[in-house]
Amino acid sequence: MFKDLHFAIKKIRTGLALLTLAGSYMYAQQWENVGGAQDVSAGGSSFNNLVIDNQGNYYLSYYDVSVAKGSVQKFNGTSWAYLGGSPGITTGTATYNSLSISPNGNSIYYTNQLGYPGSGMEVRLFTGSLWSQLPNATDSSVNYQASAVSADNIIFTYGSYGSGTVKRYFGGAWEQVGNAGFSGGAEFAEMVIGTNNMVYTCNVSGGLKVYQNSTGANSTQNWSLVGGAAADASSSGEQYNADIALDGSNTIYVAYVSNSGGGKKVNVKKFDGNSWVQVGNANFSEGRVQHVALAVTESGKPYVVASRFENDNFLRNTVYKLDDSQNWVSFGGDFVSDDEAKYNDLAIDKAHNYLVLAYSDNTTKVKRISLTLNPQTCSNTDPGANVGDVGCVSFMYRGQQVAYSTVRGADGKIWLQQNLGSTQVASSVADANAYGDLFQWGRWDDGHQLRNSQVVQAPSPNTPEGTSTTGGGYIAGSPAWWAGFSSGDTWTGVSAADVNASAGVDPCKAIGADWKMPSQADWTALVGAEGIANPATAYSSNLKLPAGGYRSSSDGNFTFVGQRGYFWSSDTSSLGAKYLYIGSTIANPSAGSMRGQGSSVRCIKPTTSLGTSETTLKNAVIGMYPNPTKGILTVKSDSGIEKINVVNAVGQRMNVQFSDNQINMTELPSGLYIVELKLKNGQSISKKIIKD
Repeated sequence: MFKDLHFAIKKIRTGLALLTLAGSYMYAQQWENVGGAQDVSAGGSSFNNLVIDNQGNYYLSYYDVSVAKGSVQKFNGTSWAYLGGSPGITTGTATYNSLSISPNGNSIYYTNQLGYPGSGMEVRLFTGSLWSQLPNATDSSVNYQASAVSADNIIFTYGSYGSGTVKRYFGGAWEQVGNAGFSGGAEFAEMVIGTNNMVYTCNVSGGLKVYQNSTGANSTQNWSLVGGAAADASSSGEQYNADIALDGSNTIYVAYVSNSGGGKKVNVKKFDGNSWVQVGNANFSEGRVQHVALAVTESGKPYVVASRFENDNFLRNTVYKLDDSQNWVSFGGDFVSDDEAKYNDLAIDKAHNYLVLAYSDNTTKVKRISLTLNPQTCSNTDPGANVGDVGCVSFMYRGQQVAYSTVRGADGKIWLQQNLGSTQVASSVADANAYGDLFQWGRWDDGHQLRNSQVVQAPSPNTPEGTSTTGGGYIAGSPAWWAGFSSGDTWTGVSAADVNASAGVDPCKAIGADWKMPSQADWTALVGAEGIANPATAYSSNLKLPAGGYRSSSDGNFTFVGQRGYFWSSDTSSLGAKYLYIGSTIANPSAGSMRGQGSSVRCIKPTTSLGTSETTLKNAVIGMYPNPTKGILTVKSDSGIEKINVVNAVGQRMNVQFSDNQINMTELPSGLYIVELKLKNGQSISKKIIKD
């Protein structure tokens, strides 16, 4: 029975070696083995599941042929190790399984088919050192299954028994969620839970269908079909599977093997609130595919993997992304695997900005490729003197070197033309790629602003001084964030050294010393000069302001995404802080709200002087090698080096030694780092370095 579940012998075909060499030149330097391991599993494998927590820990489950049981491993940034200390945590064979993690990252759940001669769905919980077994979700025969964990750490399971049934584990017992049999089965079931406390299931039965229900639904609250109909005609089966994912605004994306457009090609759609709409060009793979998986960033950028099985492709897998013209193109080369790739799974490492891929090619392999927030090049030139002239500026944000568009507003000032955290200038009022991050007033780039950051309780003290204990979490509940409402509080600090009980770091200072958070007066002047009166005119303005909505200070939920805009200013108010509110019939730069609200940030460069945003300095020839490095990085420069900084992918400064033009990174974990040099000629240089 295991013939179709793993690969005992790699297939070697005439011409494959030449094809691999030709392709490797394109992508070998991009895709890297996670942890430096060619093979993560000890032997043959199948049914891979990959999840990543907010701190960048990777969790991988798979059917482990070497022990004929299900195994789970963790990658901690340096190496892989069995979770719980040993392989094979299930009672018996576990050829159908799922893995899920709580939003706070503290609980890992593993579900699996109870192998013959038993029947049912086993569920296990890992909470720090040991696996504990929960009661079976069902004792009925079950193959296809999925699981997900709600914000309040409740595990939900979805299985093929009863023609499709969802249960949750609460109060020490399993209880049914909604009506049973709602999905006509659960062929290759998938399930996700949004920050809006909605559960979404995905399966193929009479087409690809997505159903929804509340996390609090009882057995009488029936599941409803999203969009009222199937998203599309689709193939199903162990090879012809589908996948579902959510972005930070809870927009639903699905990837699947389409039965239209030539048959069995990969396709992606999303639900726009009313109907299923095409994402990029339809049925875009060059040939028929199997083993589809999907991942979506919080800003709504989708990535898809599929294995092509016709002609001479031999089931090797390809990862796809959308290019600037919204067409699907291969990402990191035509193929990732060397040989057959089955049971693909994709996940986003938002802490280190990687796309991570797991698949079975005899053994389970895990590879990753770096994602950039905005890959455009930039000459760091300010906009010209005319209103609407554009320029660009590059700076470090979320541990990455990014380039953002700038524009000369009708007020004569220079503004970013996109929100902090966005991937592009808005192409419409409801362009999810342009929404960007949602900051709490007075807080800076510590990860809390991400649209899928976890909700945490207020720190003590409940001021900028206390946020070192929140781990980049979004502070919600009662008391709300920085609830003192002192009029003397400011959001003007340049660095973390400026943080105190009444001052926070201005995230706009990451761009440069002459950039800042706009004041209420800045917004007032801009609104008047640009004639902004509603979301449509906000988007048609030179600043291209999108309707990114806001995030609640009480529960962290999202409101008015795609409908209204909320943009912080640096001023306080009687409620806490001022912001520009762009409602359906109003643009009010004097609005006020709780500081715990998550709102967009758009930065201003108040000076009206023209020219480049950086002084032209004497060029210095810079080299840093080897890259990747095992630990010792040599720096070559025609100018003396005054100071060096090494920061990790989440912006933390690392402790390293520098002498004789060598940086000692030996003690640092493997991963991506930014090396920043300040030269004696006044020039500053930064470069991405990979530490193996």
